[in-house]
Amino acid sequence: CFQNTVLVWLPCLYLWLCAPIYFIYLRSHSRGYICMSHLNKAKTTVGFLLWIICWADVFYSFWERTQGSGALAPVYLISPTLLGITMLLATLLIQYERMKGVQSSGVMLNFWLLAVLCATVTFRSKIIQALEQATPVCVWSFLALPFFHHLLSCLSVCASMMVTGYKRPLEEKDLWSLNPEDCSKKVVPHLVHRWNTECQKRASRTEGKESRVVEESEILIVKNHQKTREPSLFWALCLTFGPYYLISCLYKFIQDILMFVGPEILRLLIHFINNSGAPSWQGYFYTALLFICTCLQTLILQKYFHVCFVTGMRLRTAVIGAVYRKALVISSAARRTSTVGEIVNLMSVDAQRFMDLITYLNMIWSAPLQVVLALYFLWQNLGPSVLAGVAVMILMVPVNAVIAMKTKTYQVAQMKSKDNRIKLMNEVLNGIKVLKLYAWELAFKDKVSAIRESELRVLKKTAYLGAVSTFTWVCAPFLVALSTFAVYVLIDENNVLDAQKAFVSLALFNILRFPLNMLPMVISSIVQASVSMKRLRVFLSHEELQEDSVERKAVSGCQNTFSFCSLNVCIPEGSLVAVVGHVGSGKSSLLSALLGEMEKLEGTVAVKGSVAYVPQQAWIQNATLKDNIVFGQERKESWYLRVVEACALLPDLEVLPAGDSTEIGEKGVNLSGGQKQRVSLARAVYCNCAVYLLDDPLSAVDAHVGKHIFDKVIGPQGLLKDRTRVLVTHGLSYLPQADLILVMVDGKITEMGSYLELMAREGAFAEFLRTYATADQADNNTSKTNTHTRCPLAQWMDCHCHRYLCGRVILGTQASRSKNSIHFLQMQCYVICVILLYFYMTSSQGVQSSSSMAQRGKEGEVLGKKAKNAEVGKLTEADKANTGQVKLSVFWEYMKAIGLLLSFISLLFFFTHHLASLFSNYWLSLWTDDPVINGTQPNRQMRLGVYGALGLSQGIAVLCYSLSVSIGGILASRYLHQTMLYDVLRSPMSFFERTPSGNLVNRFAKETDTIDSVIPSIIKMFMGSMFNVLGACVIILIATPLVAIIIPPLGLLYFFVQRFYVSSSRQLKRLESVSRSPVYTHFNETLLGTTVIRAFGEQHRFISESDRRVDHNQKAYYPSIVANRWLAIRLEFVGNCIVTFAALFAVMARESLSPGIMGLSISYALQLTASLTWLVRMSSDIETNIVAVEKVKEYSDTEKEAEWRHEPSSLPPGWPTGGDIEIRGLGLRYRADQDLAIRNITVSIQAGEKVGIVGRTGAGKSSLTLGLFRIIEAAEGQIFIDGVDIAKLGLHELRSRITIIPQDPVVFSGSLRMNLDPFDSYSDEEVWRALELAHLKSFVSGLPDKLNHECCEGGENLSLGQRQLLCLARALLRKTKILVLDEATAAVDLETDNLIQSTIRTQFEDCTVLTIAHRLNTIMDYTRVLVLDKGEVAEFDSPSALIANRGIFYKMAKDSGLV
Repeated sequence: CFQNTVLVWLPCLYLWLCAPIYFIYLRSHSRGYICMSHLNKAKTTVGFLLWIICWADVFYSFWERTQGSGALAPVYLISPTLLGITMLLATLLIQYERMKGVQSSGVMLNFWLLAVLCATVTFRSKIIQALEQATPVCVWSFLALPFFHHLLSCLSVCASMMVTGYKRPLEEKDLWSLNPEDCSKKVVPHLVHRWNTECQKRASRTEGKESRVVEESEILIVKNHQKTREPSLFWALCLTFGPYYLISCLYKFIQDILMFVGPEILRLLIHFINNSGAPSWQGYFYTALLFICTCLQTLILQKYFHVCFVTGMRLRTAVIGAVYRKALVISSAARRTSTVGEIVNLMSVDAQRFMDLITYLNMIWSAPLQVVLALYFLWQNLGPSVLAGVAVMILMVPVNAVIAMKTKTYQVAQMKSKDNRIKLMNEVLNGIKVLKLYAWELAFKDKVSAIRESELRVLKKTAYLGAVSTFTWVCAPFLVALSTFAVYVLIDENNVLDAQKAFVSLALFNILRFPLNMLPMVISSIVQASVSMKRLRVFLSHEELQEDSVERKAVSGCQNTFSFCSLNVCIPEGSLVAVVGHVGSGKSSLLSALLGEMEKLEGTVAVKGSVAYVPQQAWIQNATLKDNIVFGQERKESWYLRVVEACALLPDLEVLPAGDSTEIGEKGVNLSGGQKQRVSLARAVYCNCAVYLLDDPLSAVDAHVGKHIFDKVIGPQGLLKDRTRVLVTHGLSYLPQADLILVMVDGKITEMGSYLELMAREGAFAEFLRTYATADQADNNTSKTNTHTRCPLAQWMDCHCHRYLCGRVILGTQASRSKNSIHFLQMQCYVICVILLYFYMTSSQGVQSSSSMAQRGKEGEVLGKKAKNAEVGKLTEADKANTGQVKLSVFWEYMKAIGLLLSFISLLFFFTHHLASLFSNYWLSLWTDDPVINGTQPNRQMRLGVYGALGLSQGIAVLCYSLSVSIGGILASRYLHQTMLYDVLRSPMSFFERTPSGNLVNRFAKETDTIDSVIPSIIKMFMGSMFNVLGACVIILIATPLVAIIIPPLGLLYFFVQRFYVSSSRQLKRLESVSRSPVYTHFNETLLGTTVIRAFGEQHRFISESDRRVDHNQKAYYPSIVANRWLAIRLEFVGNCIVTFAALFAVMARESLSPGIMGLSISYALQLTASLTWLVRMSSDIETNIVAVEKVKEYSDTEKEAEWRHEPSSLPPGWPTGGDIEIRGLGLRYRADQDLAIRNITVSIQAGEKVGIVGRTGAGKSSLTLGLFRIIEAAEGQIFIDGVDIAKLGLHELRSRITIIPQDPVVFSGSLRMNLDPFDSYSDEEVWRALELAHLKSFVSGLPDKLNHECCEGGENLSLGQRQLLCLARALLRKTKILVLDEATAAVDLETDNLIQSTIRTQFEDCTVLTIAHRLNTIMDYTRVLVLDKGEVAEFDSPSALIANRGIFYKMAKDSGLV
């Protein structure tokens, strides 16, 4: 009756109750439509089969009735009918789920599980009936079909991805979309809003306090004691994520209660075995109850973990988004306090810490709850003796409190070292070209290693503390058990330790072990997270740019006072304003003020319309050239073509492999300085804004290109002629065409007016021009200016106005000028200007319009031709995910890094610990089986002594293995980091051009952190779990040998599930790791270009891009969470089966089994489920985290440069002594798949010659110098210096003996002295002498710390000109026989240029000097000039001979106005 009613109706009732609610839910939560798959077809078929079988059963009952076999009870008709309708409903629900986009659900899974469990009982009855009766009975339908359907339902939850992952490595296309509630656009604004509310609350409270009038004396007394409360980031996080996270608390509470059911059932089972008169059904009932409770516990625990992990994922998304948004609005002063390394760490390490903590945070209240419940049940079992155990636990609390406090201190120190290391690595990667040119790699390798050593010292201290902590917590449960048992048996002779007391207590002590073990881990996680939270709070609290510092009206700066000085200036709309001044006079600061990038102290700045900004150092994105120019704007083809032509980019597009579809590397690595600047200018022009702020964009380009750009873009006839243009410039030849000139000195505008007004005023400007005009006359050059532009008007101005003025200076500088003569000169100039301007305008317009049509056709051709071949232009290589199993060689590499002996010793200690643990528990079972004589056990003191000794040996083994694994981990960390650092520094420049810096930073930040902290602890937990599982199986097999029948199939199932899972899990981890790098790369890029992004108002686009990349990363992380839950449910089911069978066989063999052995067996079986799950989790974690070692080692296999030094050195002492350079048939190519960049270069340069190298963009000028330094190895030909073939030298032997002053002046963070002499090879006197010759002595002497003055990251606290002079000082300090200048004076003003040129002429008089020149006037007095064209030598002779030949050089000189 029970079988035909309750067991049939129960699953039906469940489904009919759930169906209406579930139907409404599906209707309101549509997730799309799923096509019919094989799995879906199978489920539908099985559903219909079950429906047909139920109806067959009904008809069979009717048939039986007609045969007159007696009156059938109505239940035989009602139950199959109800079941049939329910099966039909289930089948229809499956189809409705599919139509609403649900792969499978918990509702249906639970229904089929319930149906299988209920059918099992009926199935058993039918089998007995079939055996007893001769008539055949249909048994298969009662269990096989529901079970099969349940199996199919299980498969569909996450299984489609798991099956795919098992068949082949998972790819991006296999991943699911993120749920809308997990996406950045939903999560981040929520946290940002909460944080802003928190900040406003604190601000309003502070204002409220400050508004009260306080007397001065009161302030002096009170103020020191007042502590302003910081806004609470913790509270903001709680409000954002708390509500969803609270659900996990409920699950955890239920799971904690269920945990104590196991020991209670164990007590009942032991009681059942001791009581031989108890009926058998009790034993079977307890066994079934044990199975149901453990399964329920499994489901609730996994649901709890799912909620925790999803919360952690959302938290990480929110933190990254908040940091990114803050980085875009942080003020310049605050930005300097946080380095790139620190901010990247906030996103990588600190965000991960929060994510890791969330999973275990509930243990803060759950662990004490578990401890209290365990102690309560122990009191019930052993009475007041438990207080001894409580005392031991209380004693351990202060020990661990001290450990936690010390750990926090070390954590802060370690994070500081990590930040410094990442900061330095960032600088090394950004300035790698300079390091290679100067042969400074070893100096910086030592600097990074020194920081790393201090980091490892702290890690070692943390490891020692961790070992002590592990020792105390692993020993805690044993010491609690030992003290409790000792007190229990010693206080009263009649207290007998029987199996029930001992093993129920032991099961409770094992439960106690988990919270006690977890607590220190949680405390240390909280400590780490609190450090991270403080760092994050400090960053998010940083001062932001004043939103009201610039009013968007008209460009006028009436009564402006910025932090550098008082300024009053009004700029008319549509005018061209030139800003001039010496290096460091505040020109760039003026533009920053107009952009709102500086702190406004008083006054107003108003800007009318949109703003475009071209910075002094071009900021280039890692995107195609086209994307860099269009910069997120709408693509307008005709306007784009005009911009590209005007910015002189057409010749470059012909040179680039895929035209404007060529990918530009990070920071524009594959573009020259001039090309970068032109792209930066093109970006601004394309945006078509009202106001243009141009920070010296013409300094980095050739003279003729500068002329073209000024004419076509900036000048009175350019594309921007109707726009307001503020041009910072060192090129004096542009000044006559400016409507207004601002002269700046020490942050003040000293003069203001038109060119002629300023000339007539006799101020600093006129004096400055006179100086250079005089110098030009002396050099027989028409102009010593940055002669980029020579329109007829400018030529006339230079030829006439300058001549008049210079004549006056030369004839009599002492002569006083009357006002009348000045006015006359001024009027004369104005009249002639107007006449010439009229002729110039009318003539140039016709020429321009006629040539523009032909030019347009050519542009379209170039762009069209190149766009087809976009694949050729691909430069950077995305981080690729490896596939398949992690190779054993990776584990072997890690073991070698630890040391094979230490690995073996660690293993031995692990084995010793678990053997002692097993034997101590076995000893306890023997003790409980001791006979009771006269109410007492005679050998109890001996038993207690041995039990204690075994416990002590466990403790020693734990301490030893904990120490050996931690120290091994540190040794491995040191070795792997050092080899990676060495491998990266040994890589050629092409490697850095191809590899995004985000990938490299990821290796040095996240992957190194994994090797430092994560892998050693995972190894410890993996080994512990493995030995626990093996030990439990051994004990169960000894106690109940019948389990041997069950363990092999369950073991096979376990192994299959584990392999099935790991193949997907491992690949998901790899995909997640690969998609993490672009997040950091984009963030790095954004940090370098925040000023430009803000100026163009593109913050929202960049925020969206960052969010997209984070979501893409989380898209790979989310399936791994689901996969973990999928695995855990199946594995815990295997564990639950082992527990059930252990109990079942114990019940069956109760006659032959001693209570001690049975108690031992089941107490171990109860641990097995957790150990099994933990073992698979750790084995997959080892595989997924060892990927960090794989990634770190992968750079050892990339191509390397030649050896740095050859031992012994074959070089003659003092080489090169002369400086002869002979190049024979030289050819170079940048990549193996490209054509030669230069070819057939054959030149001979004598010692002491000064040779200029010129040519248009892309002619191969820089390639030649890179070949000389072997940055690119020669594809053909040879270079000899003083008769020595440089290809046969070590790279450092070559590079340290020739000197370069590079185009981009790179300064590293550190002291000025370190920047000049990182190897400490020179005395202070020599350094000061170099600074004096570089005209920096007065500047450095004025600094508080002199040579020890700290340079900011990237040298931001020095102006560009000062950085260039610092590079000159480096060259003067090395004073080698060969000096190469790579457009070294492009970015400095004329005065600094003059200083550098005069210093080079005097100090390097006897040296061979090779100069790549933009300003041709700087090389007109050189011995010879090498003219390159399309990678070949076009001309090579003295300047005068080349001009006489009227070839390419003559044309260039003519463009520059030199002939």
